[in-house]
Amino acid sequence: MKTAIIYVSQTGFTKRYAEWIAEEVQGDCMTVSEAEKKDLSGYDAVVFGGWCFAGTIKKLDWFKKKAAQWTNKKKVVYAVGASPLENPELEEGLRKNFTDEEWTQISVFYCPGGICYEKMSGVSRTMMRMFVRMLAKKKSEKEQAMAEMLGKSYDLSERKYIAPIVECLKAE
Repeated sequence: MKTAIIYVSQTGFTKRYAEWIAEEVQGDCMTVSEAEKKDLSGYDAVVFGGWCFAGTIKKLDWFKKKAAQWTNKKKVVYAVGASPLENPELEEGLRKNFTDEEWTQISVFYCPGGICYEKMSGVSRTMMRMFVRMLAKKKSEKEQAMAEMLGKSYDLSERKYIAPIVECLKAE
């Protein structure tokens, strides 16, 4: 199956997953800006990876507009965020990015990434710092723990998290 893996990455976590997926399925890995210049009609599957910020998957609208035309392609989205995979709110958060119809037509996955303040844009870094300060003022233990976790750079990414994506792509 000829596969295109298209991604947008701010700090490198989404890119890392794209490269791992491409290695596993012998796919073509490219950024969104590179994909915009290519004819994707020759691909059997298109995988899109975007990073999450405030519940939104970056550049997902670009993918969804294209995906609406791909009736005979396998369509996969993976979102990369700062939450661990065990977060019970993940599926609901991902689900909000899709209509009911899109949810049935696109296979959606989550891959834990992390935070790398050193590679963030100034705007993203400022917004994250404000969010962390807001959380730190809350009273609940959960919010306090989240503020502590989000207050510094960390990396949760592991190659093992691509297994369900690769399995989906290899399934008939």
